[in-house]
Amino acid sequence: MRVAVVALLLLASQLSAADKRPMTLDDFFAVKRVANPQISPDGKHVVYQVTEVNLKENKTATALWVTTTDGKGTPKKLADGKGPRWSPDGKWILFASGSRLYVTDITGKDTLVQTQTHGGASNGIWSPDGKHIAFVVSVYPEFSEKPFIDSNRANRDKDDEIAKNPVKAKTFTKLFYRHWNEYVGDKRQHIFVVPLELNPEKVLLTDPRDVTPGDRDAFPTSSTFDSGDNFTFTPDSKHIVFTAPPAENEAWSTNYDLCRVSITNTSTKWETLTTDNKAADSGPRFSPDGKKLAWRAQKKVGYEADKWDVLIRDAKPDGSPIGAPTGIVAGWDVSINEFAWFGEGVLFVTDTKGRQLTYEWRPKDGIIAAPFAPVPGASSLTSGDGLVAYLSARMHHSAEVFVGESNLSRANEALLGELALTRPESVEVPVEGTKMHMWVQKPPGFDPKKKWPVVYLVHGGPQSAWRDVWNYRWNAQLWAAQGYVVVMPNPRGSVGFGQKFTDEITGDWGGKCYRDLVAGLEYVEKLPYVDKDRIAAAGGSFGGYMMNWFAVNDIAPRFKCLITHCSVWNFESMWGTTDELWFDEYEHGGLPWEQPKKYAQFSPHKRAGELKKHKTPMLILHNDLDFRCPIGQGHELFTALQRNGVPSRFVNFPDEGHHVLKPKNSEHWHKEVFAWLKKYAPPGGM
Repeated sequence: MRVAVVALLLLASQLSAADKRPMTLDDFFAVKRVANPQISPDGKHVVYQVTEVNLKENKTATALWVTTTDGKGTPKKLADGKGPRWSPDGKWILFASGSRLYVTDITGKDTLVQTQTHGGASNGIWSPDGKHIAFVVSVYPEFSEKPFIDSNRANRDKDDEIAKNPVKAKTFTKLFYRHWNEYVGDKRQHIFVVPLELNPEKVLLTDPRDVTPGDRDAFPTSSTFDSGDNFTFTPDSKHIVFTAPPAENEAWSTNYDLCRVSITNTSTKWETLTTDNKAADSGPRFSPDGKKLAWRAQKKVGYEADKWDVLIRDAKPDGSPIGAPTGIVAGWDVSINEFAWFGEGVLFVTDTKGRQLTYEWRPKDGIIAAPFAPVPGASSLTSGDGLVAYLSARMHHSAEVFVGESNLSRANEALLGELALTRPESVEVPVEGTKMHMWVQKPPGFDPKKKWPVVYLVHGGPQSAWRDVWNYRWNAQLWAAQGYVVVMPNPRGSVGFGQKFTDEITGDWGGKCYRDLVAGLEYVEKLPYVDKDRIAAAGGSFGGYMMNWFAVNDIAPRFKCLITHCSVWNFESMWGTTDELWFDEYEHGGLPWEQPKKYAQFSPHKRAGELKKHKTPMLILHNDLDFRCPIGQGHELFTALQRNGVPSRFVNFPDEGHHVLKPKNSEHWHKEVFAWLKKYAPPGGM
């Protein structure tokens, strides 16, 4: 069997360009989604998770796989589950499956670890001495001070009562009662700790204990401030240091703090370790020798897109801080996405001109190239015994687990070897004294002597970027395979081009960023292989906003059609219905009645009459469970388009949030999008 597999991989890798075929929608779903690599403490193995899409059954399944780091092993499936974490001695792997936590040894033998908790269990981690695990459970805070048996029963009974009650009314007394795509009501995310004893035959454990009781979350409620592992045991294994959302005003404050609590004392009073910073702190990590604590931090209050630095300070074994922290990139104009300790140093990932690059900081040397650099697209870093495991992805290959330059997971090698995947070109467009970066992805079989249609994609955020990585939602290869040149601009507001470049979109959504995009379009129109009469544009979230802004401005006639996904149409009603108020209030400099002109200046709904003038056909995709850019934005836009006689189509997914994640829904989304493009901007070279 192994010989056959190797032969298949070799055959795929040897296919000539002429023998390869364009990517199809079925191929898109067939790509296995590799994530979360974790290297063993001795550096000999790496465990990771692989998610497979079953389009026919409309579901996904995630499993753990393990292989050796020397590249000589064959990847082996361990168990269904996700979130793997090695025990300190490297003998066991903790993971989540369904609503429970398990451990397995490297042979794949499952052993139940965690007592069943109503509300599930997730994000499990080990204590340094291997005698405890900690995890997150969603609970009703009013029961959290009770003994576990009583609180667990009370949580279950309350949920059962709500489920059986024919009245489905929801009652709220404060904001942030919904996040992203779900109502959370009064529930809180608490950290539980359970002692355990592992041996080859069985697992001994007692009831878990809620160590963060009370009416406050002990885990990030916004993914913006999620730093991977958001809590950790202290080196003495007697305390937890964790990322806590604001104690008050949580819907409009970014003051996330690092807090500490004992797991042994009867007192569960939290101690805040970052009282000196009123902006966000997140993601505590202790150094391998236990003498230093590192975490990510911002400086600007209320600004979620501020530069992230990694701060390091000395610490006692119980996590108590010593002295003042030092930022590792304080003098460098980059923002850190993720980081991991590597010996005495720190590995970190930054956005740099449309790529993700990895660097190493050392106490004596400062910032140097990472041991495996330059590797664009590296992420999810973990280290063990001097080795680093990471994910590597580019626009022309999906994420795989690497150690050094070796692809260890090889989950998609055969499939991608059959496909005609072209590498994007990187270009820069001069505009207003700066330069805007763009990716240009040409279709398979591209002939420069022909004229090709273009899809102009605007990214979301807006403080984000089109990166040279494989995307499981807006996949440039899939769009190009339909017969389009795909252009992905990174205008002002994008990350990876300096903090000033990112900041320049604040309060100016329809200004400099818009002018950058116009300049990018003019550049595209002058390319000799571009058909100016077949240019379309599309985007989601902020990118959807920009489609709406295009539609009400003079640039509109230059697009044959527009596609707007989960967009913003009306800044005023957006403020009143979105979940995270800090974002709108920072962008517009205050509340709507305090800054009415700023909310109105670049709000597309104020220029709705221009829709009738331009009549650019628009496809709207918007979802009922989108609490970030709520469904009303789509309703208002569609009403304005219809009343102005603009050709328009509204595709609504009642069971999706800001993203379209269910396989069948995603398939339908793509078919709607590609059909709209084909209708108004026919694909292929002519």
